[in-house]
Amino acid sequence: GTGKELVARCLHDQSPRRDRHFVAINCGGLPEALFESELFGHESGAFTSAGKRRIGKIEHANGGTLLLDEIETMPVPLQIKLLRVLQERRVERLGSNEEQVINVRFIAASKADLKEMGERGQFRSDLYYRLNIATLVLPPLRERREDIPLLFEHFVAQACKRYEREAPELTPDKLRELMAHDWPGNVREIRNAADRFVLALDDLDSTAAIQAVPNLALARQMEMVEKALIEQALRRSGGKVPAAMELLGTPRKTLYDKLHRHGIQLDDFR
Repeated sequence: GTGKELVARCLHDQSPRRDRHFVAINCGGLPEALFESELFGHESGAFTSAGKRRIGKIEHANGGTLLLDEIETMPVPLQIKLLRVLQERRVERLGSNEEQVINVRFIAASKADLKEMGERGQFRSDLYYRLNIATLVLPPLRERREDIPLLFEHFVAQACKRYEREAPELTPDKLRELMAHDWPGNVREIRNAADRFVLALDDLDSTAAIQAVPNLALARQMEMVEKALIEQALRRSGGKVPAAMELLGTPRKTLYDKLHRHGIQLDDFR
């Protein structure tokens, strides 16, 4: 949430690898059963649901950069396998006997102290030292308030392009409001705030605000309003799913599906 992916992408864009893929994988968002296949890929028939061959994230990033976000959540058996990939620069898909040579820049991001986790036996120390060539600490947004206007303007520009709208005026009052806010959700929260600012959806109780999205297809307008309504329910419930379900009248599975589709992170509202 502090902007790790933005920084990783910037490092990629400023490197000789800029013309190759930048791939980001959130280790904390993957079910353990799918983790190995997602990272290393698989051949057809490697397991019951493996209908066709799939290239893993590591191979997909070949020649480019792979960001492993929340690496502290990676299961220990996969930490061992990742360490081997880092040492040998080769990857083997599930169900295959052939190794693929890779040239990937790995960037690992973590919310936890990996060295401490290693001392407690919760993270492999050999993998930590293999990854820890250079370390960059990103403090929370409230501790680097000078970044707030730049990030907000960056995300407003992205939102304007995405929603095909002109940028609203960033008034001194709005800027003071941004600077005064603590941003517990960090960069994800400021990205969502920029979307609401562009769409005039800060006040969802206002019918006029919901209707203020001209010149867009109905389906796209509905998606934007749905996302904003879910975010409003999460703000009111403090990120508590059962309370948000009640506010929205939505079953748990449906809500989680919509959170995934809209890229909404529960941590931004807690």
